Amino acid sequence: MAELNVSVVAVDRNVWSGAAKSIVAKTPDGEIGILPNHEPVLSLLVNGLVRIEPVEGDKFTVAVHGGFFSVDSNKVSVLAEVAELGTAIDVDRARASLERAKSSGVDTAETLAAIHRAETRLQAANAATAAGMH
Repeated sequence: MAELNVSVVAVDRNVWSGAAKSIVAKTPDGEIGILPNHEPVLSLLVNGLVRIEPVEGDKFTVAVHGGFFSVDSNKVSVLAEVAELGTAIDVDRARASLERAKSSGVDTAETLAAIHRAETRLQAANAATAAGMH
């Protein structure tokens, strides 16, 4: 059975790599699902969740912020500015970041980006908790 060779890399570290049955990522055109033998793809990533179903183990999520996504010959590369496994996210810290950003009272692009990052991190952490992984 064919499988995907997935690598999730942030600017500062390798976040996860391994064999997967499927991966779903969010691009400017919407979500894209990748199964083995998918045609080649190169796309920007938008802030959101990447969902991975490994060959062994439970499905999991990664919160990503910016970057790009490529697929070629069953090799999937997720190269993000920031990437964090849902199971590694400190929920209290993410909630505090969200509250700080919301209470700043300033609607700058930077504030809106901080709100979106915190919300994405909380979604990834909640997905990990719902899957019984936290």
